[in-house]
Amino acid sequence: MAIKVTVWNEYLHEIESPEIGAIYPKGIHGCIADFLTANGMETKTATLAEPEHGLTEEVLNNTDVLIWWGHMAHHMVDDEIVERVHKRVMDGMGLIVLHSGHASKIFHKICGTTSLDLKWRENGETEIVWVVNPTHPIVDGLDEKIIIPEEETYGEHFNIPAPDDLVFISWFEGGEVFRSGCCFNRGKGKIFYFKPGHESFPIYHMPEIQKVITNAVKWAAPVNMPQLTTGHVPTPLMPKK
Repeated sequence: MAIKVTVWNEYLHEIESPEIGAIYPKGIHGCIADFLTANGMETKTATLAEPEHGLTEEVLNNTDVLIWWGHMAHHMVDDEIVERVHKRVMDGMGLIVLHSGHASKIFHKICGTTSLDLKWRENGETEIVWVVNPTHPIVDGLDEKIIIPEEETYGEHFNIPAPDDLVFISWFEGGEVFRSGCCFNRGKGKIFYFKPGHESFPIYHMPEIQKVITNAVKWAAPVNMPQLTTGHVPTPLMPKK
């Protein structure tokens, strides 16, 4: 059965900037949905301007993995929708947060902080994304590094809780390093933060980046886990002899 993916994007940069619109004529969400569809996944898209930001109860209940791209309008995302997404993650929906989505309300809630500070510089320097966990499913089929010719620079310290798994570390030609591929487990859900993807550069057209996101969707998809028992248990779980 195909994994059901919803790709969420603010969809503001592509509308407001002809240069960015030329890079992503279908929007960043459309680009990502297209390559995931080509990899056998069932995709839909949602954007900020849609009613309930396109993330209705029905949409989320029929989503295995939600991909989130945001940058300039984090404050415009309704708190009720954030709570709705968070509940679905805790219940098992996967979440992939891309690039400036680190500052989104949902990622703040996942990380348990109101500030995810980091260094940044927007000048088109080279980024090398190094694999630091070569056994992780997200790196399946990749080389040991991905070279991005032009990208926005991020740098440590990145104010996140220690990841459950660190998959990638990035180096930038200005000297900064950054934990650019981080996995978290929350409730029954799996979360992956992946740094590359500044809107001014054609990052999501790169085959290697598409491979990472495709692998991440497969990793984050819900599994048929055992039914968990919680709360008061009136009888012993093990029968008495």
